[in-house]
Amino acid sequence: MPDPSPAHLPRFRDFRLGDWKVTTLLAGSPRREDPHSIFGLNVDAETFAAASRAAFLPTDWAQFFFTPTLVDTGSERVLFDTGLKAEGLVAALSAAGYGTGDITHVVLTHLHGDHIGGLTDESGEETFPQAQYLTGAVEYDAWSKRDSEAFESKVRPLAERIRFLDDGDAVLSGITAEAAFGHTPGHMTFQLESDSRRLYLFADVANHPVYSLAHPDWEVTFDMDKTQAAATRRRVLSQLADDRVPMIGYHMPFPACGYVEREGDGFRYVPHLYQLMPG
Repeated sequence: MPDPSPAHLPRFRDFRLGDWKVTTLLAGSPRREDPHSIFGLNVDAETFAAASRAAFLPTDWAQFFFTPTLVDTGSERVLFDTGLKAEGLVAALSAAGYGTGDITHVVLTHLHGDHIGGLTDESGEETFPQAQYLTGAVEYDAWSKRDSEAFESKVRPLAERIRFLDDGDAVLSGITAEAAFGHTPGHMTFQLESDSRRLYLFADVANHPVYSLAHPDWEVTFDMDKTQAAATRRRVLSQLADDRVPMIGYHMPFPACGYVEREGDGFRYVPHLYQLMPG
């Protein structure tokens, strides 16, 4: 099967949240071989294959999605995460009717390469020169002590322009940061609320709609603290299921928006149909 690129898929999808427009942006969609080397590290091949078959999934490859989110409040345009490369993100923004100069805030949920890659282009030029940058204080401190070429080239040069967030801090009125550590040391999620309507951005709390939701205790290669990540996953998914609040997940199948419900000892991803369609 060929590896579809974003050129063969929709680039953006608009949703309505109270008085705000929320747009998911498909910045990239690569195929990855051998998903068991990524998900379910603590289960055997037979268990992984059985779970895949039950969900009608192949066992030899998985489709990945990288989905930054843009929140347009009318006066601010807040971008959450930037994809692997600026090229894919800028193309998605353009398709949605925005230019890089329109972005007023860039919020980094965490500092993995597929979230910070679009901060600069191939030449090192800043993608969003007029934006304010925000990320978690714990996250920045942790990465500043690591040997990370991506952090040093993409994030550290912006340090003097970054506003650091702690648990409960507001990006702006109606957008609140929440600590969701484990995937990375200071990974953060965000609660959005406009006109009494709520939406939850859970970033990389879960990286796959089946392997991470139906099996929240399965270990994931990308989770830096696997025990803490699993506990965070259960806590966040339980909260979403109990509150019946719509969510956007960075790696959920595009357009990356849906709901979570309990199923057995895990959870089930319920894709968005038309509940948040613009009026």
